[in-house]
Amino acid sequence: MAINLKGRSFLSIMDFSTQEVRYLLDMAHDLKARKRSGLHSEVLKGKNIVLLFEKTSTRTRCAFEVAALDEGAHVTFLDAKSSQMGKKESLADTAKVLGRFYDGIEYRGYDQQVVEDLAKYAGVPVWNGLTDVDHPTQALADVMTIEENINKPLNQVRLAFCGDTRNNVAYCLMYICAKMGMSYIGFGPQELAPAPEVLARCEAVAEETGATFTISSNPAVLEGADAIYTDIWASMGEEDKIPERVQLLTPYRVTEKLMESTGNPDCIFLHCLPSFHDFETTMAKEQMERGYDIREVTDEVFLSPRSKVFDEAENRMHTIKAVMIATIG
Repeated sequence: MAINLKGRSFLSIMDFSTQEVRYLLDMAHDLKARKRSGLHSEVLKGKNIVLLFEKTSTRTRCAFEVAALDEGAHVTFLDAKSSQMGKKESLADTAKVLGRFYDGIEYRGYDQQVVEDLAKYAGVPVWNGLTDVDHPTQALADVMTIEENINKPLNQVRLAFCGDTRNNVAYCLMYICAKMGMSYIGFGPQELAPAPEVLARCEAVAEETGATFTISSNPAVLEGADAIYTDIWASMGEEDKIPERVQLLTPYRVTEKLMESTGNPDCIFLHCLPSFHDFETTMAKEQMERGYDIREVTDEVFLSPRSKVFDEAENRMHTIKAVMIATIG
């Protein structure tokens, strides 16, 4: 079946069919191979892209900028201080203006409704670079990394997310597991379990794809996992919740013992980054001085051969490039 995503926004994996997600993954693998061979098609030459960032980022901004420049596009970056959106100008008006200037708009911020409204009014494809409830470009990179490192079809892969299983990264992983027929394990405290409506949406898709979902605080669910995934315990804007999060999530810290509990010597470790895996950051040091160890993973795991986090970070660029080419190329 021919796949055509031209003119489509990329707001959530749930908006795309299994075949369309497969198309984006295959394109990303091909683009990575081409880049490593020094080949660039410049299919985005003459295109203009704007990046709207209400939340800071290293990987998302750099991935979009390098991916766009690789293929010949021009990029404009606007942070929260550089735009009048929502302050002196309505979101709808801003979207309509940007849609006249640019061929594609990326948004990274807080409310999912903002990226949805941008897509509604802009008249050009809009790409979700992260919201409080979703992170679809991250999910593509995660599954691409799994395919590079786990010698199994996706519908045989068991992916376990450890920690806050209701955060945006956990949700986007649930969505892509549902679409690709994977087995998803959410290992975390009941207090931070996924919203029932999110689980219900995923299970509805799973009826067609064969995906399975297990949410539990019992470490036995990790047995047989092919990939262990975690994220920081307090997302941007949630720093005031660190004391309670440390108390809740310390039992779910990814350690060598936890990795070994999978019983799978080939189990890999994944993380969206940034990560608190040592005390070499200002925030980790300050919190430790207050008595809070905010490491969600130990150095023993993070720096081990099992860890594929930097492959995963690189793959953000290739999957984002695929999304841009597929929708505006």
